Amino acid sequence: MSDFIERSKFSCALGGALSTIAAIPKAVPIVHASGGCAAALSGTYNLSAGYRGVGYCGGNMIPTSNISQSNIVFGGEDKLVGQIESTIKYLKGDIYIVVTGCQTEMIGDDSVGIADRYRDQNVIGVNTPGFLGNTLRGYDAILSALVKEIVEKKDEKDSRTINLLGIVPGHDVFYRGNIAYLTELLGKIGVRANTFFGDGESVEKIKGYGDASLSIVLSETAGQITAKTFEKVHGIPYVTTELPIGPKASERFLRLVAEKLNIEKDIVDKVIEEETKYFYSYLERIVDVASDLDFQRYVVTFTDSYYAYPLVDFVSEELGWIPHFVSINDLQDKTKQETYTKKFENISSRTKPQVIYEDKVGLAKKKLRASWPYNNNQKYYDSLGPLFIIGSVVERDLANDYGAGFLTVAFPVSNRAVLNKGYAGFRGALTLVEDLLSNLVAAR
Repeated sequence: MSDFIERSKFSCALGGALSTIAAIPKAVPIVHASGGCAAALSGTYNLSAGYRGVGYCGGNMIPTSNISQSNIVFGGEDKLVGQIESTIKYLKGDIYIVVTGCQTEMIGDDSVGIADRYRDQNVIGVNTPGFLGNTLRGYDAILSALVKEIVEKKDEKDSRTINLLGIVPGHDVFYRGNIAYLTELLGKIGVRANTFFGDGESVEKIKGYGDASLSIVLSETAGQITAKTFEKVHGIPYVTTELPIGPKASERFLRLVAEKLNIEKDIVDKVIEEETKYFYSYLERIVDVASDLDFQRYVVTFTDSYYAYPLVDFVSEELGWIPHFVSINDLQDKTKQETYTKKFENISSRTKPQVIYEDKVGLAKKKLRASWPYNNNQKYYDSLGPLFIIGSVVERDLANDYGAGFLTVAFPVSNRAVLNKGYAGFRGALTLVEDLLSNLVAAR
């Protein structure tokens, strides 16, 4: 079996770091790496994350030491010093974050130590070589550094403030919309969310995140390290749950937060009642036509764990679709895989999906084909359909092969332009229904 990953759905850690920095208002990255790394990795997330743009200082504007062969031999620390000083001089930022590539890490340049010399000028350094891990690891490296270096320690905590983690900018193409929906929803029960990347956030506000009394992590693989750093450095406990999509998941989410923060049940009950009423007042408009036109589908998903269960849970519980196959590309630990698979036992559908963990696109496709009996020229053959595939743009050809409905949700997404769209919460789920059903009726 091959060990290489074709058509990867992640970048390296440096790419994740750059994508994360680009989402922080007035943050300036300084890349200590060879030429091309910064622009190529930034371009990946600018173009394949719903055309999100370059941010305050991204794309070809990213300052980089641009080390060459001679620097690999004799060291590139002097080039980094020069780049830091020129960046501070010519680019205005609230924070400057030195990040590293594979080459400078392998030759042993002390990039973080050099960055520390300029700490009084709002410069910090983070080790982010590609071999550190994938996109998600780069996200955690940046946020953990901010938690240790920037967030101020506070003895008094606000009992109605949380840190919201696990939503990775760019990798979650809908990160801004998801953050906005969840921030608004939490606000209705009197909870303020520190988000790093939401509307109105700033480096100055990030400095005050030590006042939170709880961290909520919405991913099994992203945000865990940051949450542990918050706990170790600032004494803030954390809990992991899934991204809430739709009424049932959103109710679970709100009740979890309320339980942890000791919020009165009456307040939460009222919000859930109002939001549920709002959701179904819109969904009921489509119920008759969805039934008459037989919109029910088998559903197959190709995503990471951040979206896998939330999407399947929603389309199964709210749309009555039949979950058939789930391919997850980011969980490697066998114990975590077993725990995650058990989540699907909670859905009420009598048909439970086959869940696989596969980061190789070709093998995942083969396993999907093997999940349904082949047509051996039988007189009567029950095909896998009607089918709907939710995944990334990588699965577009697969959907065409099956004649399936298709929606890109997971990275990479290069066939949609995304601004403030999100799928989280009660109201984001309505947007998801619109997108799913619009795909089905687009050719009519």
